[in-house]
Order: sequence, then structure tokens, then C-alpha cells
Amino acid sequence: MLLLTVSMCVCAACCCCQISDEQPVKPVVSAYLAASAVSPEESVSLLCLASAMFPPLVRFSWKRQKEDGELEELLPAEGEQLEIRESGRTASILMIHQKDHSTEKYRCYVKHEGGTVEAHTQQGTTGLPVSFQYEVRVKLFCLLYTVLIVKSLVYCCGLSLMVMMINTNNAHHH
Repeated sequence: MLLLTVSMCVCAACCCCQISDEQPVKPVVSAYLAASAVSPEESVSLLCLASAMFPPLVRFSWKRQKEDGELEELLPAEGEQLEIRESGRTASILMIHQKDHSTEKYRCYVKHEGGTVEAHTQQGTTGLPVSFQYEVRVKLFCLLYTVLIVKSLVYCCGLSLMVMMINTNNAHHH
């Protein structure tokens, strides 16, 4: 039996029809915190990436998990969404206002001919604002970097002292 897959448009901008005898393959979906806000007035960017699917047409949607665990659809006014399509993968970037949703969890849903796939972001899992998490990471990185520089300086000073002592001993023996 020959199976034909006909993929209809999922967005008006890329309206096309694909016919193939391949079975639909669900996308592999990952969600990430793409860019965190440095200050509470800035936006947070969440990234949802769908890849390794056939056909390559998908539709993204985002939901927010409220404190009581209930999921709610995001209204267009609550955030800006941008989709980027390239060969083999499609990404959705959701920009939300940090002050309003700093501790909430978000879920990305990818609707595909092979079925709907869900991915969770790690946004807000600790209950701390992302700007605080970012600040802690930056401070830890600076501390690590400072320790490495001090270690290098101590090593160089030790080598310099050893060379000076060797040169002094050689000068006294001649």
C-alpha cells in the first residue's frame, strides 16, 4: 500500500503543498531561556526549537503555567513572537516582559502533521527572578576568572623568584 503525505499550509506566508510517500516524523522540540533580562524593565526571550521533522511545516503556540498549575493560552498582547525558518529546523522566539512574568513557567507546543509535541522552559523553576539568576551566574564567572588570574600571577612570581635565586647563586659561584 502506498501512503502519500499531503502537507497543507500552516502559515499564510509560506503557503505551499508538499506531496511525499514518506511517513510524517514528529519534531524534536527543545525550549530554552534564550536571553534573560538584566533589569526588571527589560524583556525575557524564550526560544523553542523544532527540528528533525518531516514534513518541515509546524505551528508554534505558547502557554503559561499559573501558580495553581493551570495552563493558560498567551494572548498576542502579552508577548511578541517571532518565527525563524531554515533548512531542517524552525524556531519560535517569545519575548515577554520580565516584571510581569519573572517566576512563571512557560510551555511551547509544536503542532505538526505527526502530532503535537510539548517542551518546557526552565524559566522560573527556582522561583527567583531571571535577572537575579543571571546576576549570580555573572558573579560566579567573575570570581572564577579572578581566581584563575591570581593563580597565574602566583605561578609567574614563583618562577621569577626561582630564576632570580638561581642567577644569584650562579653569580656567587663564579
